[in-house]
Order: sequence, then C-alpha cells, then structure tokens
Amino acid sequence: MKILIINGPNLNLLGIREPNVYGKRTFEEFIQKLKAEHAGIALDYFQSNIEGEIVTQIQDAGFTSDGIILNAGAYTHTSVAIRDAIASVSAPVIEVHLTNLLTRESFRHLSVIGPVCRGSIMGFGLESYRLALLWFVGSE
Repeated sequence: MKILIINGPNLNLLGIREPNVYGKRTFEEFIQKLKAEHAGIALDYFQSNIEGEIVTQIQDAGFTSDGIILNAGAYTHTSVAIRDAIASVSAPVIEVHLTNLLTRESFRHLSVIGPVCRGSIMGFGLESYRLALLWFVGSE
C-alpha cells in the first residue's frame, strides 16, 4: 500500500507555532514514529506553503497512490484549485486537521475541500493522521 501525506501552509512549524493550539511535537518526529509502526506501508510525506505545489502533488500521487491524507491548512477554507485537484484524481483523499475546526473561528467552519474528500477527521491532534491511515489499512 502506498499513501502520501500532504501538509499545507504553516504545518512545517508544528512544535513551534502556537503549541497551546497545535501541540509541542514536530511533524518530523510524528511521521518517523508512524512509519516505524506501519513498516509495511510505503508512507511518503510532502509539505508546502505554496498552493500550486500542493495541487501538483495531488495530481502526481492521485493516480499512482492508494490514498492521500491531506491537511490543507488555511487552504481548506479558500482553495478551489486544491478542491478541483482532489475531484480530478482517482485515489481517495482523507481530509485531516489537528484541531476541531467547528470549535474555532467562524471562518474556519467551512471546508471547500471536504465535499470532494472521502472523509474528514479533525480534533485529535497528530493522531488525526493515524486515524486516517488506519482507515486506509482497514479498507484494503
């Protein structure tokens, strides 16, 4: 099984950025542990603060991977381009968020990508990624 995790803007600052909101662990620490726990899965990771690079990654992986786990960050609420890329590929995409968007500022309540994703997981911190990965493992 081949899964790609894509993180959007500011997620490269996990562990540093607002640790009271996003936690103190870096994504690099988390992904290494996740890879070790699921050694039988080809688990790749990509992060970008640039919308077009995220679109390209979705397009590149969307026909060759078994799935994509996507935290589009702030682009969740604004990016029709990312939404269209998700809708264009055959691989299922699971939308994840560290926090529960529905308990945050009202502008975060709307996900423009959610309607074209297979499902959404939010509010469980970094464990949101693990839950998404477990869905892929269970759907084999």
